[in-house]
Amino acid sequence: MSTTVFLAILGAALLHATWNALIKIGGSKMNSMLIMTLVQGAAGAAIASMRALPEGEVWLWLVGSGVLHSTYKLFLSYAYEQGDLSRVYPIARGSAPMMVMLVGALVLDDIIRTQDYFAISLLGLGILLMARGVFSNGESRRLLPLAFGSAIATASYSLVDGVGARLLGDAVTFVAWMFLFDAMVFTPVALVLRGKSVLISPPKAWGLGALAAIASYASYAIAVWGMTQAPIALVTALRETSILFAVLIGWLVFGERMDSTKALAALFIVGGVVLTRL
Repeated sequence: MSTTVFLAILGAALLHATWNALIKIGGSKMNSMLIMTLVQGAAGAAIASMRALPEGEVWLWLVGSGVLHSTYKLFLSYAYEQGDLSRVYPIARGSAPMMVMLVGALVLDDIIRTQDYFAISLLGLGILLMARGVFSNGESRRLLPLAFGSAIATASYSLVDGVGARLLGDAVTFVAWMFLFDAMVFTPVALVLRGKSVLISPPKAWGLGALAAIASYASYAIAVWGMTQAPIALVTALRETSILFAVLIGWLVFGERMDSTKALAALFIVGGVVLTRL
């Protein structure tokens, strides 16, 4: 991997942590997530209009992906209302690859390597330590089921997107339609849960939401480009440094509590995720 690609993927990881931080900044996490979703949906519609229409059963995978992405954002919005960025992000981000690996082994007959067992152990220990901090520090326990719900949705859409994009044979078109369906699902759900007020936000909120959308799209685009320049396993592993970036942003920017247990848990989670990607 060249220095240029290395730095670009690190930048993508930082952007991923940044868009989560931008959502966390907003007064209403649901409003901020909706604004981001609407901007992404508009971008997806523009890109989809310039490409050939998908055909056949791909539409089922696209609709399923849109529903799962909306579910992920819904859980994440509520989780950020209950807990810190440096607590929620590592649990949500770290649990998903462990779930994908376990489902692959139990349902898809994937081969589990020795290092995979070690990775699962590291992930489990890191997540356990991170979750334990919720109880010992008097934080809201509600964030745990919400963060795990987000992780389940992430693991699910990762599997659906992988199969759907391969079936279509065009990742750019698949992602564009996915963002469009995501907006079509998330918007009415947000309106039902929060009423029309969810659409009424000050200019600052719209600005933060738009920036989050740009950061999210840019992070994905850089990652896809990186996979054409370097081994996919190395690129995906390096992207998981986003967990450390999120913990640092929460600590240094938001002033969230940091102790040795949380720092160690984050390192275990990052180490475990990296091992699952290699």
